[in-house]
Amino acid sequence: MIHDRLPTLAPRPSTRRSFLRSFSLSACAIGTLSLARAQQKPIQGFERAPEDPEMSNGWQPFSDRKLRVGIVGYGFCKFGAEFGFQNHPNVEVVAVSDLFPDRCAGLAKACGCAKTYTSLEEMVKDGKIEAVFVATDAPSHPRHCMEVLKHGKHVASAVPAVFGSMDQAHELFEAVKASGLRYMMFETSCFHEDLYAMRQLYQAGALGSLIYAEGEYFHYHDKPLDSYKGWRVGLPPQWYPTHSNAYYVGVTGSNFTEVSCTGKPSILGFLQPKNNPYRNPFGTEIALFRTNEGGAARMVVSWDTPGFGAEAGRIRGQKGSYAGKYEGLSTKLPNLKRPPLPPGVPAGGHGGSHGYLMNEFVSAVILDRQPLVNIAMALNLTVPGIVAHKSAQKDGERLKIPQFQI
Repeated sequence: MIHDRLPTLAPRPSTRRSFLRSFSLSACAIGTLSLARAQQKPIQGFERAPEDPEMSNGWQPFSDRKLRVGIVGYGFCKFGAEFGFQNHPNVEVVAVSDLFPDRCAGLAKACGCAKTYTSLEEMVKDGKIEAVFVATDAPSHPRHCMEVLKHGKHVASAVPAVFGSMDQAHELFEAVKASGLRYMMFETSCFHEDLYAMRQLYQAGALGSLIYAEGEYFHYHDKPLDSYKGWRVGLPPQWYPTHSNAYYVGVTGSNFTEVSCTGKPSILGFLQPKNNPYRNPFGTEIALFRTNEGGAARMVVSWDTPGFGAEAGRIRGQKGSYAGKYEGLSTKLPNLKRPPLPPGVPAGGHGGSHGYLMNEFVSAVILDRQPLVNIAMALNLTVPGIVAHKSAQKDGERLKIPQFQI
């Protein structure tokens, strides 16, 4: 062994000076390591919004009840703990689950929860749980949500609602309707600061009928992202369309009626059809939608265009437009600032949307009302992308899009 060939060194006497020097070097090394970790670039979208000390000003408690929540999923994005259920005054996180023991333990620690289960299928049998947040792999979202509903519990889901399957979309829609329970998809763009302002303006009539909308989700990665069973490798871009589609559907509550989509083959090796389970050649898909208002929307999803990332959008209406600020005919505008969050609940990542999504779901369940991104909006955000990918496979053929309403 290498250390057997090293000369034996006589021990040096310990002095206060040598101890302090050693301590100083160790502290420096630890500090350098901590700084390096702090400087690691976060996953796109998970950059924390700046903390606003006045974010909770004006918040009014809406109930004394605590919703008993179970959380499942602590994978690559560690989504299970990212939305702040554990910080909400009206929530008790009573159980968590992940298939991997180390991740399950990490989720339990992050949520301050002692009870763990080895799978969602076991956790949903717990009669104490009233609602479940599903933060598992995207292909499992519809199956897991339906399993939760089958056990009589409300459910929130990470995006997308379904994964490339029209049959699952209809199955999930019928399951939610039949259950009488609350379903919400946590589409982060819906509570971006700009999209929230757009929605307020639209509902107040300050935009009029929308003529044109743009949404962009650019998330460049030059190698495969970690994922359960490799589900992210070669993923058709428009199967993950909700961050961009929200810049019309999340603003208006309306939907798309038909689409023509252009797919651009990728130059990246792992995105070649032979190297991904979907046989998908496209690294970027650009969809041109017709809206049911008679306008148009351009929605882009891209994995392979280097440069700045984006989860952003712009809109133009007959009475006004919004691209960072309002410009239009109306002189009396509604309050465009997002409402206060409960004390202790951080806004979180994805444009400071995490806390707002969680609070919307919790309040919708407790107050027995439909949440913003209910099953109809969730599918109207997701399904157009499934159809758009089919259009790209057919060289841009214009295709009709199913509509979902409750």
